[in-house]
Amino acid sequence: MAGRTAADTLMLNISWEVPAVTTLKRADARKNIESIMDAATACLARDPDVSVADIAKAAGVGRVTLYGHFESRATLVTQVVERAIQQSDEALGAVDLDGDPRAALSRLLEASWRLTQQYGALIVAAEQSMPHEQFQAVHLGLIDRWKPLMERGRNDGSFRDDQPLEWQLTLLQSVLHAASGAVYRGEIKATDAATLIDGTVQAALTPPSATRD
Repeated sequence: MAGRTAADTLMLNISWEVPAVTTLKRADARKNIESIMDAATACLARDPDVSVADIAKAAGVGRVTLYGHFESRATLVTQVVERAIQQSDEALGAVDLDGDPRAALSRLLEASWRLTQQYGALIVAAEQSMPHEQFQAVHLGLIDRWKPLMERGRNDGSFRDDQPLEWQLTLLQSVLHAASGAVYRGEIKATDAATLIDGTVQAALTPPSATRD
């Protein structure tokens, strides 16, 4: 084109090339972040004390790259836990809780056990790395999934109502965590855990009058 100067040509090239380079960098950054998050989830599920170096190695990136996206190990653990909580909440939200409360509870316990297995020691890493208030906040979201079912079962006599609801919710979580530890120590098989969890919880929630009938 007549009259085009070198500066005009440079600006024309920049207008096309810079967005493309920026888009590529952002895509690479997103890919690295996802790789780091996935690697951290898998590593922390096996070992809550796993090092940043090992996580970076599993993700296929260097420590400098990892710290470029996550300023500290605690920050990484927090984001991994928050993502795991969100995914767990979505999974539990898909469980059918209609019908008989005891049958619904069995389905919810089985789904919860699968998630407990999937994330393993991640809960331990969360307790070690996150401030107590923050850890409690992300954990309460999952507890809320249980409340409507527990309240319905208490109201229709399926579950005992002579104990505080909060205590029963704590019991549910404690049995799940205890089962995870028992599997890790080799005391029970992972394939037997869901049945053992359900039997233990159902027995604990059975109204006293039902056990005497």
